[in-house]
Amino acid sequence: MAKALNLATLASLPPTVARPTYSRDSLRPGILHIGVGNFHRAHQAVYLDDLFNAGKDWDWALLGAGVRSGDRAMRNALKPQDWLTTVVELEPGANAARVTGSMADFLPVGEDGRAIIDALDDPALRIVSLTVTEGGYCIDPATGAFNPEHPEIVYDAAHVDAPKGVFGVLVAALRRRRDRNITPFTVMSCDNIPHNGHVTMDAVAGLAQLVDPGLAAYVRERVAFPNSMVDRITPATTDRERAILTERFGIQDNWPVFCEPFRQWVLEDYFPTGRPALEDVGVTFTPDVAAFELMKIRILNGGHATIAYPAGLLGIHFVHDAMTDPHVRGFLDKLETEEIIPCVPPVPGVDLGAYYQLVAKRFANPDIGDTIPRLCQDGSNRQPKFILPSTRDRLNAGSDVTGLALESALWCRYCAATDDAGEPITLNDPNAERLKPAARAAKDDPAAFLGLRDIFGDIADASPFRTRFETALRSLWQNGTRATLQRYLDGNLM
Repeated sequence: MAKALNLATLASLPPTVARPTYSRDSLRPGILHIGVGNFHRAHQAVYLDDLFNAGKDWDWALLGAGVRSGDRAMRNALKPQDWLTTVVELEPGANAARVTGSMADFLPVGEDGRAIIDALDDPALRIVSLTVTEGGYCIDPATGAFNPEHPEIVYDAAHVDAPKGVFGVLVAALRRRRDRNITPFTVMSCDNIPHNGHVTMDAVAGLAQLVDPGLAAYVRERVAFPNSMVDRITPATTDRERAILTERFGIQDNWPVFCEPFRQWVLEDYFPTGRPALEDVGVTFTPDVAAFELMKIRILNGGHATIAYPAGLLGIHFVHDAMTDPHVRGFLDKLETEEIIPCVPPVPGVDLGAYYQLVAKRFANPDIGDTIPRLCQDGSNRQPKFILPSTRDRLNAGSDVTGLALESALWCRYCAATDDAGEPITLNDPNAERLKPAARAAKDDPAAFLGLRDIFGDIADASPFRTRFETALRSLWQNGTRATLQRYLDGNLM
């Protein structure tokens, strides 16, 4: 009979399940983490669990926190199991489960962030880490710059004592630390954003500027924002994963995490108030995070976007099934090798071709159960970060963009919210209400979609891109996705 996960049942779990070797009573929070989702629990929390299992740095445990309704749901799920999480690594034929205990507590999630602000009065909390998604940084998608007119920023600037957004909470907490002469905490982004440390600093300092220019100067001069690159494919948890956990491992976990075996974390070593010895458990510390970051965002995240929209239009649900489709896989291979990888700068000690082959192997892992709808979501935030920078680089170099324009056209066609068989598509995007009509109008006038200037920026004005985009989009509507991909593979989509 399956056992409900909690501290009382930990010792009686099946012997095949790894579990913490340290006492939870020995942990002391040193990191407050905002955004306790699946990726965080499969990545940062696992690295810390490894470190604690090695008998090191027990004063760097996690204190969970959040500002969204989803954070409240996560807290409600984890509380009955004493903040423990089951992590299942999905290697075909060799799945393995472990229970992690690196989170010592999880703050109540309120409407005004007050619990987080109060907790950060504690000087023992020396790092605040974030996984708030690519769209959570209040930036202009077309330029990547901080947007002071973002509604969340405008609200928090006017309500700094009771903010609702993550950056309002950080500004309020840093203001209190400054006023009480407490050393500021380090802010560490763990989201897939180019130069994520710089982007985070711009958001925090930008909001602080609206509140108090002196506070903004304090943020820029005294607060550390290390850059990082994070990587681990971690699909959403559904009843499928809960059932597998119960059947295979005899554990009932309200919100388990399933993920691939591969994980990577590259960090800039910029922690003035100290940090855990993460290099002892496989984290790479380097001053050149940007090279690793660009490689991963262009090749892996760009690769996800490449397969997502043709697969979605063809009615393919699982990522591993998309990788066995000859047209989708062919599109991925050709686009990566001919247009994406050639504009990725060299990375120290890394063969970019071999890295891509590893990425493709990871995508094809059938045990992951990652879904195409997950990859398709939030395109209006992900396209400007994962695809359009490659397009811009190639345009600036005078190089062809046929494949990248086709990728953008596939996204446009997907945003029309029906697949090739006429079945409805649920468009999971914060800008869905304006994407959908623009995409439908683009069937007759492709410029209607390129008119989304906050997404495409000046790329929409580049004649080579516009021409390729229009050709691809007309082919998708007239001939369908599979025939259009074949034309591209044959070199006839001109």
